[in-house]
Amino acid sequence: MNCSAKPAHFLWLLLATLFLAGCDVSMTQQKKARALSPSAFWHDGASARPLPPGTVAQGDLARDAAATDPPPVSLAIVAKGRERYDIFCAPCHGLAGEGDGIVVARGFPAPQSFALARLRAAPAQHFFDAITNGYGTMYPFGARIPPQDRWAIIAYVRALQLASAAQLASVPEAAEKIR
Repeated sequence: MNCSAKPAHFLWLLLATLFLAGCDVSMTQQKKARALSPSAFWHDGASARPLPPGTVAQGDLARDAAATDPPPVSLAIVAKGRERYDIFCAPCHGLAGEGDGIVVARGFPAPQSFALARLRAAPAQHFFDAITNGYGTMYPFGARIPPQDRWAIIAYVRALQLASAAQLASVPEAAEKIR
């Protein structure tokens, strides 16, 4: 092989590299959608897409207010609380709040009964925080249960606490129905 051919190949390789390095294929030359500009890609002609249902902005003041201000207790709220409690809480806490749910029967650690004096005296915010962030082995449900439903569950838990402390002698008409 001729020694003069090697520098020629090297020169061509160097020129090809310099030529290709001069190509500018950057993001500025590509098609893109600018914010709030019209777009033929979507059927509504807008480039900005609507937020998915249930999207909550960080620092949403209404959601924060719902987390700190419980609604007034009504029969409808207690009924909603029972429905949500049966779905999310009863598997561990049991239908009566005694900590004897089906999950406990399968070997999961038993939660404490809501009838305990300590939990009867606990403020509602304690239960709200436990539902939101979890407590002990309890899974946090803040992302799954909206704040209004958490307050409804707490109202139902308070009803369970009242029911567990009720005496039959305090409701004589109930005694007749039981017999």
